[in-house]
Amino acid sequence: MENHQTTVSGISAKVRDFYERRTPFRIYHGSTLSTRESARQKNQIVDVSSLNHVLQFDRKKKTILVEPNVPMDALVAATMKEGLLPKVVMELPNITVGGGFAGTSGESSSFRYGLFDRSVKRVELVLGNGNVIWASADDPETKDLLFGCAGSCGSLGVITLLEMELIDAKRYVELTYIPVFSIQEAIDVLQESELDVSADYIDGILYSKTSGVIMVGRLTDELIGGKPQTFDKRIDPWFYLHAEVVSKHNRNEKSPYKESIPTASYLFRYDRGVFWSGLRAFTYFATPFNQITRWLLDPLMYSRTMIHALHRSGLSSQAIIQDLGVPYASAEDFIEWTEQRTGLWPLWLCPVKPAPENEKSFSMGKNIGQDMILDIGIWGMGPKDPHQFIKLNRDFEAKVEELGGLKCLYAHAYYTEDEFWRVFDEKKYLDLRRRYHAESLPSVYDKVKVDLRGVAGDKSVDKAQSWGEWVHARFWGTWPLGGVYGVASAVKGLLIQSDFLLKK
Repeated sequence: MENHQTTVSGISAKVRDFYERRTPFRIYHGSTLSTRESARQKNQIVDVSSLNHVLQFDRKKKTILVEPNVPMDALVAATMKEGLLPKVVMELPNITVGGGFAGTSGESSSFRYGLFDRSVKRVELVLGNGNVIWASADDPETKDLLFGCAGSCGSLGVITLLEMELIDAKRYVELTYIPVFSIQEAIDVLQESELDVSADYIDGILYSKTSGVIMVGRLTDELIGGKPQTFDKRIDPWFYLHAEVVSKHNRNEKSPYKESIPTASYLFRYDRGVFWSGLRAFTYFATPFNQITRWLLDPLMYSRTMIHALHRSGLSSQAIIQDLGVPYASAEDFIEWTEQRTGLWPLWLCPVKPAPENEKSFSMGKNIGQDMILDIGIWGMGPKDPHQFIKLNRDFEAKVEELGGLKCLYAHAYYTEDEFWRVFDEKKYLDLRRRYHAESLPSVYDKVKVDLRGVAGDKSVDKAQSWGEWVHARFWGTWPLGGVYGVASAVKGLLIQSDFLLKK
């Protein structure tokens, strides 16, 4: 803890200096899995990249003190050594504890525990004036700051330490694959599975309107079938392909297919191929997509590599990477609408339990009630035309609001400012900004917004393009220059073991 306190003291002094000079600043974490571009300037940065340690366990209380830049795979490895697990583990191993808390993060245990931030009991923050405080769910004076920080993208202070709740670990997840043949059947099976008190994990994949699989996991120390199935080796199948195969083969069986998966392999089962985004890379480069090519290109198919390549290639400006939550009653309507507008499949289904009304995180917005939310993950390539791409994303946001849902803020938001604050609680958020001296940090809207390029509603305004913008668009818009550059950058990262850090 002594090293931690020394580091926090240095961060506090830096923030206080910015505060006294009235200089706005941003936070440098060292790495990112956000799909948003960074807007940092090196003379206006608070560097927290060294806060990447697991510090302390309390086995009796089943809690852990962990710094914000610890990634999920390191957190799981550390907790499993103690016979414990985080309640919610995001499916990509490079997502950090701080990123999961400050962003909007859920996974297949969220039907029981809610979003990742629900397992965080308290956080240490450096406020905008340099003061260091703890915000705790058990403290009436600061609990509003804790819930306000959750999902507000680090815009209320610099998070330097988190205390998280843990559960008992087991060696395996026994996973049951249940085939479904319609959107409504998928929804029905999800809701039925949530009532199973033995279920620890629930999620689903829809491959089309008439084909999908719901997966129910149970933590156990017992191995079934004699040999566990893994998803983290080069010879292993990609999880979403494996789930489709076993569910199709099992359609005529009396009981669903079951298998044992080592716990860590299950938790990060979507890492290789980043769900099914790897398929888009094969399509972009006109490369055959089969077992041999996946084996050959395996080192490039992990989330650490692929997200880095996406940023460096410029293709993030064409990618639809969105998690959109809607009430169950609206889910079939929304999926049908999505299919009509994009034709993108597969879709990921993940039930999320809302927080109690008095403990809602910022990212849950104003309109979400106490009914279960179905998160629908939509990942693919959108229109190449910038105006059409922005309009499609805006249409998604409008449709989700119409259906009483919300979108996750790890990705860009295409709202106007008025539209954004129609969804999220501006009054409460701005009050926290004032009370805790956070005005020197960019607001959450400033962090997630994009240049709408004149697109608003059904209107678009052509803006004059500078010479630099014209050259940039020509380069990144010419196939396959952007993709080749992104892959080359990713290969370089692999060779020098850089872990794909953000540029300092």
